[in-house]
This record gives sequence, C-alpha cells and structure tokens, in this order.
Amino acid sequence: MAFELPALPYAQDALEPHITANTLSFHHGKHHNAYVTNLNNMLGDAAGSSEDDLIKVMKDSAGDASKAGIFNNSAQIWNHTFYWHSMKPNGGGAPTGDLATKIDATFGSLDKFKEEFKAACIGQFGSGWAWLVVEGGDLKIVKTLNADCPLVHGQTPLLTCDVWEHAYYLDFQNRRPDYAQTFLDSLVNWDFAAANLAKA
Repeated sequence: MAFELPALPYAQDALEPHITANTLSFHHGKHHNAYVTNLNNMLGDAAGSSEDDLIKVMKDSAGDASKAGIFNNSAQIWNHTFYWHSMKPNGGGAPTGDLATKIDATFGSLDKFKEEFKAACIGQFGSGWAWLVVEGGDLKIVKTLNADCPLVHGQTPLLTCDVWEHAYYLDFQNRRPDYAQTFLDSLVNWDFAAANLAKA
C-alpha cells in the first residue's frame, strides 16, 4: 500500500489573510504531494501507509548517502504534515499549563521565546525549519537544514515553522521576518504543542 498525501487539518482558505489559499494550494497540493509521489516511486512495493511506516523509513535512511533521496522525501512528508498542525485558524495568543510554565522557565518569558524563535527562523540560511523541541526533558529551539528532522537526532518536536521560500513567498515575498512574526502572533497552534509536550 502506498503513502498518501495527508489532508490539511483545516480548509485551504482557513489561515487567511495570513497565509492564503493560493499559497496552500501550491505548498500542500504541489510541493507536499510531490514528496509523497517521489517516495512511493522510490520504494515501489515496499512503500508503507501509516505514520509509523513513514517514521521508520525516515529513520532507517538517515545518514545513509545511498538513501539520501528516500530520507529527503520521507522527512519532508513528515515535516510538512507536522507544520500544518503547528498552525490553526485564529492561532497565536499564549500557551497555558505545563507548556507555558516550561517556556517561562527556559526562556524567561513568552516574549523572549518569540524573539529567539523568530531569530531561528530568520537565521536559518537558505531552506529549512525552525523547531521547538524537547531534548533530555528540556525545551530547546533548533534549526534544521533542508529536509532534516529532529526525530532523527533524539529530539521530540513540539512545533515547527517552515522557512523554505515556497512556504511564504507568494504572501510575503522576501520578508521572512514578517512571515515568522505572523506565524507566532496569528497562526501558531499552542494546543498542538502542548499535546506533543504531554506525550514527550
């Protein structure tokens, strides 16, 4: 059974005006879908269908130069699916509960966290991702290049912001800082991050 493109967790226009339906039609419908198609073509009859299958393929191919294409496509499927859930309509605001407590303890305040997370988004040279992760029980902000994923580094992702240009260029052009600020102020899904923390 082949991998399938995961559906968006909201309507294609649900993130407007911050991220338009036009952007999501390309980003989800073209870019994300291309990774699914590519991976299925590479794996053939060995393709799986579940998230567990996808994670296994990603972890098994990580660091193996002969399997770079398999890693890049499997990781990008996982990263993008996680990114869609890291946002929600009418997102932003402030986290609550254990997540809020941990953010305050680690970064000093939510504003300081936002400052550091935005800096990670802006500071990722070229294509990649900014993440809030748990490692060894501690919160960390990390950046990954291209398709790299915290799961293969022993980290548990809580949320991510995609900083490949195709994630924001139609709406923000070259203004990555504005995109990152909009993600934090109006899109971030703190409920999703809190649920991931509870499972970490």
